[in-house]
Amino acid sequence: MALTKTPICDFGKKADYFQLKSIDNKMISLNDAKGENGTLIMFICNHCPYVIAVINNVVEDCKELENDGIKSIAIMSNDPNRYEEDSFDNMIKFSKNNDFNFPYLIDETQEVAKTYGAVCTPDFFGYNKNLELQYRGRIRELKNLKPIETGDSELKNAMKMIAKTNNGPNDQFPSMGCSIKWFY
Repeated sequence: MALTKTPICDFGKKADYFQLKSIDNKMISLNDAKGENGTLIMFICNHCPYVIAVINNVVEDCKELENDGIKSIAIMSNDPNRYEEDSFDNMIKFSKNNDFNFPYLIDETQEVAKTYGAVCTPDFFGYNKNLELQYRGRIRELKNLKPIETGDSELKNAMKMIAKTNNGPNDQFPSMGCSIKWFY
């Protein structure tokens, strides 16, 4: 497990188009995922201890953000041949066990992760209604792989700000997690 931190937000960078298979065997595109007031694209996986530590917060935040016109989508880009825990079948189980209310997609070629510049799980990309990047940070502080539960999550606050103003916060703390498991 190599700890990796996300780079700083590249404010205004447009979201790149994608179309990937969901755990429901449907093809989901960026246009399907776009929210009226914002879009949250998350790169996650099933086995990363950093994802596991925050997944309940992620699901809660995504449910609440729907009320603000923000849609969320999760993408799994790890190599499932090297990490069986990240197989398509295990993605289905992970989604059900954690009550995902958003599509969970598999990036079988890893091209979407590369195009977005995703580096770790979790890696959060918060876009405004024009699909311009406004947030590239963490959900909340972790200590010993446990979320610090004081106040609202930084991710939720940032996305609510984006929904209202079309802009994200200037100060953002990088997300950190396990590096994406690239193909050899």
